[in-house]
Amino acid sequence: MPQMGESIAEGTLSRWLKKPGDAVKRDEALFEISTDKVDAEIPSPAAGILIEIIVSEGQTVPVQAIVARLETEAGAAVVVTDAPAPVEKPAAAQAPEPANPPVAAPMPVPASTPAVLAAAADSYEERLRTKSSPLVRKIAAEHGVEIAGINGSGIAGRVTKRDILAHIETAPAEQPTAPPPVSVVAAPPASLPASVVVAPPGHGDAQSAQVWPGDVVQPMSKIRRLTSDHMAQAIRVAAHVTSFFEIDLTRVARIRAGMRQEFEQQNGQKLTFLPFIVQAVITQLKRHPMMNAAVNGTDLIHRKQYNIGIAVALDPTGLIVPVVKHADDLSLAGLTKAINDLASRARSKGLKPDEVTQATFTITNPGVFGSLMGTPIIPVGTTAILGLGAIEKRPKVITGPDGEDTIAIRTCAYFSISFDHKVVDGADADRFMADLKRSLETLPALTA
Repeated sequence: MPQMGESIAEGTLSRWLKKPGDAVKRDEALFEISTDKVDAEIPSPAAGILIEIIVSEGQTVPVQAIVARLETEAGAAVVVTDAPAPVEKPAAAQAPEPANPPVAAPMPVPASTPAVLAAAADSYEERLRTKSSPLVRKIAAEHGVEIAGINGSGIAGRVTKRDILAHIETAPAEQPTAPPPVSVVAAPPASLPASVVVAPPGHGDAQSAQVWPGDVVQPMSKIRRLTSDHMAQAIRVAAHVTSFFEIDLTRVARIRAGMRQEFEQQNGQKLTFLPFIVQAVITQLKRHPMMNAAVNGTDLIHRKQYNIGIAVALDPTGLIVPVVKHADDLSLAGLTKAINDLASRARSKGLKPDEVTQATFTITNPGVFGSLMGTPIIPVGTTAILGLGAIEKRPKVITGPDGEDTIAIRTCAYFSISFDHKVVDGADADRFMADLKRSLETLPALTA
């Protein structure tokens, strides 16, 4: 199971793309994973034959857990099995290579059998249980909760985000070691409407509607459940405030129209308004560093990288935010290629895990669906997100060179900035937006 960012401690193996006995090429898609960050295909680290599947579909395991074994020596005997082995095979019987891609820093690899896990109770299990993920530790620190005192439902008793949120919501009541079954809809408390019941502990803090006769009940997909958890966490940890600006993009529209044909012929990429906006955003992030910051407890982290997350809607339902790393190093053509490539691979499940992490600022563009404005939720780990409304022509009052007022047709859009008021003051956010507005409305002629 690959490492999918420092805040991700586990992943769900959602689907095997190969079966035991299949020949696998190096970098050929081997299995799919799902986390709250990415839903992606994972390539094989080597060429060989898939001889053993250890982690079955739908199972959630820690990062760096061995999920399968590949036979990479042509002369070695091949033993094919569909189920996890009850005991470890002798080392001389095969030359296995774990089906997980290499990562930047080595991490402990958990044993794959219950016997070995039990023997490591004082090391691996306890480390997982007490340390958990950085996100869980952060929540524990903010609420003064001792992780060691919580019964975890994760691998080896590890305390998950769901466990600690349930503990906080129901404290000081004793927590169950596992959440109650979700197939039974409880009767609503007398104080709530008859159409609403409270979700069981460990299933978020949203209320659940009762099922009425004739209703069709459809379980959430994995990515929808994870998106739901992430959004609930994001709205909980940040003090959300949203400010709106109307921005005249007529200048950008004219520059884009003048260079569009040549640009698209040279680069083979469709030139949209977004790369122009991203360039202007990066310029203003450098002038207003608080908008590119992050929070670590009572400390502020001023990021020196400018990694721009671009929200992408997935069909039929879902949302993912691939990240353009070091966006300040890219030209207009480079930004266009990076944005289009990430969006395309996001929709085809071709993103790599590290391509959806480490955003320092995020842009979402609901305007492509006709939305005029919105109040987007700030992704965890950042302090602001920019929302782009529909770009359309509007009648505006323009002051002429002699001071006369005239009505002109201008290309405009409403931009929104949602920011964390715990660390960003309203004046700071509005100054950022005022400078962004000014830079877009007075944009000089550009070259790719």
